[in-house]
Amino acid sequence: MAGATGHQQWSSRWTFMLAAVGSAVGLGNIWKFPYEAGEGGGGAFVLVYLAFVFAIGLPCLIAELSLGRRGQLSPIGSMSKIAEEEGRSKLWSLLGWSGVLGGFIVLSFYSVVGGWVLYYIVEAFTGFEGYDAAKSGATFTAFITDPTKPIIAHAAFLFITLGIVARGVQGGLEKAVTFLMPALFVLLLGLMIYSGITADFGAAVNFLFSPDFSKLTGDKVLQALGLSFFSLSLALGSIMTYGSYLTKDINITRSAFTIATADSAVALMAGLAIFPIVFAYDLNPGQSVGLVFTTLPIAFGQMPSIVAILFFFLLTVAAVTSAISLLEPAVAYVEERTGIDRKKVAIIIGLAAFVLGTLSAWGQSGNMLGDVKLFGLDIMSVKDYLTNNIMMPLGGMFIAIFVGWFASRKNMMEELAMEDSTFKIWYFLVRFVCPVAIGAVFVSLII
Repeated sequence: MAGATGHQQWSSRWTFMLAAVGSAVGLGNIWKFPYEAGEGGGGAFVLVYLAFVFAIGLPCLIAELSLGRRGQLSPIGSMSKIAEEEGRSKLWSLLGWSGVLGGFIVLSFYSVVGGWVLYYIVEAFTGFEGYDAAKSGATFTAFITDPTKPIIAHAAFLFITLGIVARGVQGGLEKAVTFLMPALFVLLLGLMIYSGITADFGAAVNFLFSPDFSKLTGDKVLQALGLSFFSLSLALGSIMTYGSYLTKDINITRSAFTIATADSAVALMAGLAIFPIVFAYDLNPGQSVGLVFTTLPIAFGQMPSIVAILFFFLLTVAAVTSAISLLEPAVAYVEERTGIDRKKVAIIIGLAAFVLGTLSAWGQSGNMLGDVKLFGLDIMSVKDYLTNNIMMPLGGMFIAIFVGWFASRKNMMEELAMEDSTFKIWYFLVRFVCPVAIGAVFVSLII
């Protein structure tokens, strides 16, 4: 369905909610949150992360959705249009460019990790029996350093993503999330219950909900801030694009709160599904990226094979629902500007993401790209740091600044249709708390 302007729209609030939650709920929640919480020492990191989600992420989420719906175009088009309506500089369109570019960069390495997950579904079918730390680590290292296997898996994951996005909002995005999101919640709930019954649930609860602030550093606080933005898909163009498909009768504030709550719930559920297994088998909760791919297979080898299969299928579902939201902003912009058929646009941008992602995959390998380092980081880690710790927080900060200081209060009140008291709280947060808090985290790192 298209609106009066010809711009595509969601068929209902329900499908929008599924898509937006799908965008927010991804590898950031089920893969990244557990290992970053593990690295950050557990409870203190979790508490700071949740505080960022609701005190900073939620106001920014509302702001970004409102800009998308008001603009009814791609992030670049929406920011250009709204800046002109508000009599502001055309340079604000750079905020849209930053989102689309950031989403594309994330997709280029996100799809590589999505390929890893697809590969591990195959591994799960063959079983992880006999895996110890040495064998598990050697298996993962052999895979990611292989010159062809990660590339094939990366291509397969992108092919799935392209197939969905190429079919449009109702024909592709809606149909995909209507099936995938309920499946994700059922799988995650089932795995959490299984872990609670068979593994060390008490240790996981204690680890996640007993804060020790002595383990927090300025870098970990920034990491928690970046993760809150990453897990909500903020400032990557996704939320603004999905907002542009909203009709005026959908309550943005209520929808945003539901998205943030569901996103946080999935992250905590993932922790409660993964950490009981980690502690029951005396594994390392701070095993960085390897938590899912080298640590958990050791435990899966001592469980029924169906557990590992369902777990990696769950990760695939989460990855796909987010990947389609990362690809959509760039596709929407090119389609909007050129009028080229959406399928062709999706293929072109997908191929570009494949090429850039291949550099990330080879950056993990033993060839010459594996030796390329920037500030001691490989290619994938550089892209992750750039987007997660810089582009997303700064993008969110400037979204808050634009909405709070450069868009008229009257226009924002009309767009959001909040109760006066609720609007005052949100407006205070978006004008003062969000920009200052994000800026303070950056300053603390510099000092």
